[in-house]
Amino acid sequence: MQIFGLDIGGSGIKGAPVDLDKGDLAQERHKVLTPHPATPDGVADAARQVVEHFGWTGPVGLTFPGVVTDGSTIRTAANVDKSWIDTDARALFSERLGGLPVTVVNDADAAGVAEMHFGAGRGRKGTVLLLTFGTGIGSALFLDGRLVPNTELGHLELHGHDAEKRASSKAKEDEDLTWEHWAHRVQKYLAHVEMLFSPELFIIGGGVSRKAHKFLPHIEGIRAEIVPAQLQNNAGIVGAAMHAAETAVAE
Repeated sequence: MQIFGLDIGGSGIKGAPVDLDKGDLAQERHKVLTPHPATPDGVADAARQVVEHFGWTGPVGLTFPGVVTDGSTIRTAANVDKSWIDTDARALFSERLGGLPVTVVNDADAAGVAEMHFGAGRGRKGTVLLLTFGTGIGSALFLDGRLVPNTELGHLELHGHDAEKRASSKAKEDEDLTWEHWAHRVQKYLAHVEMLFSPELFIIGGGVSRKAHKFLPHIEGIRAEIVPAQLQNNAGIVGAAMHAAETAVAE
């Protein structure tokens, strides 16, 4: 079974058909840059470009980098335009995609669900936290495999700052930090999150998961196991497709 997954980020919008039996992309993903400002109309147009690239005509699962309530309403917009707040995202994307059935879910939650089902969290019980490091820091919290949605732990205050302003991969790039220097910031963030939630496992996702060997060895003093996401930066696409399939069954 194939469903289209689309992952909307602060810097890029990427998608592909997903083989839900394998938990992997059925075709090579297509990516376009997130428009700036990242307004609802601009992002919806970019999403349409990605979907049309494949000539896709079926259900589409989308992720969004913020809190999504009741399956559609956007409540936060830290890394996209503030005009997203209170937008009915499901209606907007469905209209822009020519009436295709659409579901919308928090981006890190989607990545987490994919990793728990197909990747690094498969079969893991207890408290598991997936953290995606990109334009910001996304989080997905699981207890015995069940998702606690919309946690947004990248916005915890750390040393007087929004944590993602100091420890996201964008912060690394903007400040031209070495991997070791950045790892020390990530370590402080993980220590803070560990103090609050005491997880058994941290899964590190986002684009940096492909380069885990460059920074994970520099992270010390964390009691939880720390592993890179197995689906790497495709986890959000896979999770979006999974969410669309589950929603279709529920409806």
